[in-house]
Amino acid sequence: MTRKVFYSPKAPEPKGTYSQSISHNGILYISGQIPIEPNTGNIIRGTIEEEARATFENIKIIIEEAGSKMEDTLKVTCYLSNMDDLKGFNNIYKEYFPKDPPARTTIQAGRLPMDVKLEIDAIVTIG
Repeated sequence: MTRKVFYSPKAPEPKGTYSQSISHNGILYISGQIPIEPNTGNIIRGTIEEEARATFENIKIIIEEAGSKMEDTLKVTCYLSNMDDLKGFNNIYKEYFPKDPPARTTIQAGRLPMDVKLEIDAIVTIG
C-alpha cells in the first residue's frame, strides 16, 4: 500500500504546510489539531475543557470520515500550554476514550500555534 493524503472537508483546513492526515498500510496519522471551528476557521478560545472538546471533535471528524472510530485510536500525543490544565483535560479525554484508552504522551509545550491551550495528534487504525 502506498502513502496517501487523507483530507476531510468537514474538519478544519490545515493552516500551514502540512497534510491534515496521511494513511499508510491501514494506519491513519493525524496531524496536530487545535480548537478551530471547522465551518468558520475561527479559533475557539475558552476553558481547557472547551478547547479540548473542540479539538477532539475535529479529530473525531477526521477519524470517522476515514471510516474508523475513536476506539480504533492507537496513540495520542497531547501538547498542553500549561500542565496545570491536566485534570480538566483528562476529564474531557475520558469522554472520548471511556474504555481501553490509547497509548498517550502528554507534555507541556513552550508555545502552541495561535496561542491555544492545547494541540493533539493521533495515530488510528483504519479498515
